[in-house]
Amino acid sequence: MSSSVKYPFKVLDDEKMQDLVESVKINGVLTPVLLRMDENEEYEMVSGHRRMHAAQLAGLTTIPAIVRELSDDDAIVAMVDANIQREELLPGEKAFAYKMKQEAMKHQGSRTDLTLGQNVPKFKRTTEAIADGTGESYKQIQRYIRLTELIPELLDLVDNKKLQFTVAVNISYIDKEVQEWIYEYISDTGFIKPKQIATLRNQLNDGPINQIQMLSIFNNCVMAKKVSRSLTFSEKKLTKYFPDDYTAKDMEQVIESLLEKWTQEQSC
Repeated sequence: MSSSVKYPFKVLDDEKMQDLVESVKINGVLTPVLLRMDENEEYEMVSGHRRMHAAQLAGLTTIPAIVRELSDDDAIVAMVDANIQREELLPGEKAFAYKMKQEAMKHQGSRTDLTLGQNVPKFKRTTEAIADGTGESYKQIQRYIRLTELIPELLDLVDNKKLQFTVAVNISYIDKEVQEWIYEYISDTGFIKPKQIATLRNQLNDGPINQIQMLSIFNNCVMAKKVSRSLTFSEKKLTKYFPDDYTAKDMEQVIESLLEKWTQEQSC
């Protein structure tokens, strides 16, 4: 079976796959897989890859299938729609699935929201259409698509929950070479903070930097953490040092005067 349309989802031999295999052994494949005939007149799997794999592991030689005439773009949309609601999807899987569907819809030239004005970017129209039925906003869809701009090593960190989603989105706007430096930094330190990436992006707006400069920016952000200090004197503690007729303003002036004198003495 050929495969001219890339499948962005992972078929893993994990616990859920084993559950599916056991179900297939007992009940068979209840929902037909979807196939299409490609340009070489060979069958190509559009959706049902996990069911197909489970059937093979269960020892089945045939499974029910539906064959439809689908263009590449139609096949991509059908594939994404059939898989995107799975709970166990990784951010990287969603990212490339949404990206593929967005590109397919652009090729189709579909205008899915006729209530939008003509000046609304097509990008927004397609992401709104993708968001329909997913339970996610079109802005969140855009954030997922941004993850496709990450180098694979950083995307793996997102999938493994070692890099925050929002931080990863911010990193996606940074040049790939600098992303590699960021990955090295995370590998060495075990962390990256949102403020470090925000500061780095601001610096990059002023022009390119080298790896040493990036490390300096990151280190300064870590060192610049301010110590929070709060100091309070009770009225009882202060009034014993002043005459009874002194107001709060009088006491404040005396304290400031004494502190000013103390500061001058320290500088001598």
